[in-house]
Formats: sequence, C-alpha cells, structure tokens
Amino acid sequence: MQEFDVVVVGGGPAGGQCARSLAKAGRSVLLVERHKDFAINSFSSAGTPLETLSQYDLPDSVVGTYWNRFVVVTSNQQGEWKTPEAIGAVLDFGKLREFLASDVKANGGEVWMNCRYVSHSTAQSNSQTVVSLVRGGEAVTVGARVVVDATGPFRAVVYGKDEPKPDFLSGTGIEYLIEVSDEVYQRYSDALTFFLGYKWMPKGYSWIFPMAPNRLKVGAGIINADHEFVKQTEPLKHYIHLILQDYIKADYTLIEVHGSTLKYSRGLQDVYYRENAIAIGDAVSTVNFLGGEGIRHAMQGAEIASKHIQTYLDRQTDSFQDYQTEMHRVFLKTWNLSEKFGMKKYLQDCDEIVDKVVTYLRPLSLEDVVDILFFYRFEKVSKGLPQYFLRKLDSFWTRVTFRLRKLTH
Repeated sequence: MQEFDVVVVGGGPAGGQCARSLAKAGRSVLLVERHKDFAINSFSSAGTPLETLSQYDLPDSVVGTYWNRFVVVTSNQQGEWKTPEAIGAVLDFGKLREFLASDVKANGGEVWMNCRYVSHSTAQSNSQTVVSLVRGGEAVTVGARVVVDATGPFRAVVYGKDEPKPDFLSGTGIEYLIEVSDEVYQRYSDALTFFLGYKWMPKGYSWIFPMAPNRLKVGAGIINADHEFVKQTEPLKHYIHLILQDYIKADYTLIEVHGSTLKYSRGLQDVYYRENAIAIGDAVSTVNFLGGEGIRHAMQGAEIASKHIQTYLDRQTDSFQDYQTEMHRVFLKTWNLSEKFGMKKYLQDCDEIVDKVVTYLRPLSLEDVVDILFFYRFEKVSKGLPQYFLRKLDSFWTRVTFRLRKLTH
C-alpha cells in the first residue's frame, strides 16, 4: 500500500492549490480527481482582479482574456465603468485546474485522474489512515496522515456517506459556452457584464464573460429560496435565452452547456475538520455569497489549510482547531456582511431599488467598483451618494423653477 503525508480529494482550485503548496514544501502528496481530464467539467468562469495572477503565481495560459470594463444592466438602467488598461482577468477554469495539477507533479506529488473517493478509516493503534479509492474501475487503498476534503458541495470526506448534513442555502448556475462572430465578440471582449432585476434574473443574477477569441460564456444563477415579491420564476435557461435574444441579438453556435450547485452555510457553520480530515474550498463555503465568487477565495483558504496541515504533520499540534479559527478570522465578518447584502439584493429588493444600484455606482471609478465588488470595501458605496443627492436636488430645483416661471407668465 502506497503511503502519503496527505491525500487531497478533489482537483478543483482549492484541492489543486492545497496539493501544490504542500508538494512545494516537500510533503508527499496525492491529488485525487474523479474525472478523466480537466476539460470534462470546466463548468465555471471567474472574473478576478489582476493581482490574483501574481498572488498565486499563475501563468497567462490559465487566462481566457483580460478585462478593463465593467457593465451592470438592470431592468431599466445600464451602467458602465472603464479604465485604459486591463484591471482584471477571466480565468479558464479547466486550464487553471490542469495547471495546478501539473505543478503538483512538477514538485514531486502524484495526481490520479479517473479516481473516486470511497471512504477512509483511522486505526486506533496509530495515526495511519487508510483511504479507499476506485481508480479506473479498480479498488485501491492508500495510507495518509491527513485527508483533505476538497469535494465542494458534496462534502464527501468530512461527512459519512449516510450522515445527515445541516441545512445549506443553495444556489444553482447554468452557463452556455457559445461561439460568435468576431464583430460580436469585440463588443464584449474586454468587459464583465452582469444582469440584475426582475427582467433578467430575479433571485440572482446573469452574466456575459469573454473567454477565448470568439467565445463567450452566458450564464444565470439563482438562489434557491423565496423572494419577497417574485413568487414564481422561469427555468434558468429562459433567462440565458433572454440575454441571447434581447441583449446580444446575434447568431451564435452553442458549444457546451454546463452547470452546478453550490451549498453555502449561513454564518459559516461548516464542519472544518474531524480528527485528521480537514475540509477546504466550497466544502467550507469559501464562495462569497454576494457575488458568487469562489475560485480565488478557495485558493486563499487552501493556502491557510496548507500551513496548518504542515504544523500538524510536524506534530506541533494534534488538532485543526487553529485552522478553523483562522478561517473565521479571515472570512467570517466579511462573509456575514456579504450574506446580508446578498439576501437583501437577490431576495428582498424590488426592481426600483435594484435600478438604483447603477445610479449610486455611476459616479465611481472602475477602481472603486472593483474595490466594492471584489474586495468588499462596501464603505465606498457612500462615495456615490453625495452626487446622487446633488442630482436629485438639481432635478427638484429645475422642476420648481419651471413651475414658478409658468405661474409668473
């Protein structure tokens, strides 16, 4: 039986980055991925600030495109913010995962594709954990000192197969990968475009992300909970077709349809560890509820986990309690605030209030908008309020002056 310091179950951004960090640190690592290759479930796209690339030492090969525009479309408004130079990138999910796995191998780790996790058990007499897998259809066991749950919403490692899980708030997303003409692609090639409001996507949001040349991802995501005003919604594909027909208004070739469901623990009440099994990424709700952004946060959480795993391997601690404490210190306050804003925006606000989002943000720079949406500096929203009220006041006095003139003539 092969033995490893760490077996990481799940080759997503969290699992790949955790295995990569541990392999670079000289630990013996096995990364387990259930699919045959990383192109099979390239089901996500990520608009991210440029600094993500340098922060995690990511090459240009994982980038679909770069962006310097941000567009928000509501039922009755549209706002656009722009900078002369690129301020962010759209990551290619499949290529990102493939790169992380290749870096694991380049640093001495092993990656087993087409390999499914079954269970794990720890002997009472020692700290050896036996991990049961199915690799290429054949049962195999390996030994590990630490098992990492990077299985996302499945949470397959920290919870037993038949063990009930707590209630999670879930969100479902579907994306179309389409091919368009060069003329159409150029309209969106440098922009992240989001759609809000009853028309485009009640109970969530929709989007257009540029990918490779002549390819766009058009998607819609919905929170699976009741809306205060909207009692019935259409299927997700209805809202994607609405964008294609009423906004893009151009011929396209459908290349692929993919989707997934996220499960988010309100207040981050996830199980972070059990004995020598530790959970990372979406298995501990690192996705931000407000924007649905999870990839770079999953990688950040993986870096935190890697540090604590090494402390555990060096026998400087016998628990991952400090890992949970640090994750809460890093994420809990911001995520609670984002959850509060997200619940209000997606499930409580009427269309008129959603429209005002654009009005409030319009006076801001794109740098300010990025700070709000990607770095959760919500206090910057107030920068747009003085100009909003000045416009309101100016409009009011214009109406008053007009009426006075009519009365005096």
